[in-house]
Amino acid sequence: MTWDGTEGARGAATRVAVYIDGFNLFYGLRTKGWRRYYWLDLRRLAERLLRPDQTLAAVRYFTAPVLPEVTDPLKPVRQRTYLDALATLPGLSTHFGYFAPRSSGGYEEKMTDVNIAVELLHDAHMNLYETAILVSGDSDLTSAVKAVQERYGKRVIVAFPPGRRSSVLRGVAQGHVAIGRQQVRDSQLADRIETPDAVLTRPEEWA
Repeated sequence: MTWDGTEGARGAATRVAVYIDGFNLFYGLRTKGWRRYYWLDLRRLAERLLRPDQTLAAVRYFTAPVLPEVTDPLKPVRQRTYLDALATLPGLSTHFGYFAPRSSGGYEEKMTDVNIAVELLHDAHMNLYETAILVSGDSDLTSAVKAVQERYGKRVIVAFPPGRRSSVLRGVAQGHVAIGRQQVRDSQLADRIETPDAVLTRPEEWA
């Protein structure tokens, strides 16, 4: 894995915050047919994106509560199990949007792009990081990336999920990298996670 673009002076950028577009990552994995990797340890994945001279300041995960489907009524149960597993990871916070009905039928995810943009800018304003890694291939985040770099002098690296690319995002970020199969394969949660309230296990559909 390599980073392209301006990397700055060695040792200058040590704190990194990682912002993960949950559905962009999920659909990238699904497009690849990598269902077995859905049980993903996002903190471990974030750590694998760092260079040796960097430390992880925060991991922010953006998603929305999914709705049951006629063909998959247990979809929300699997997501809830996964979110509970992520809640055991230190330094990781989850930020929720929602699904709204489309006029043409079905539902569409709302607020994820706005939530990512707000957190990117807020954390830059609070000087939480020198470098942000954005795990997404959504070009709607271009303005937020430009604002963080131009207003606060921060660096933004885009980490494209498997099967996801955006030439627009690549053009405005100061570097980019593609997340590959080995990284997600080596960043899996334990199959069994014990919490004070429950024992969480990888859903059988994700085995």
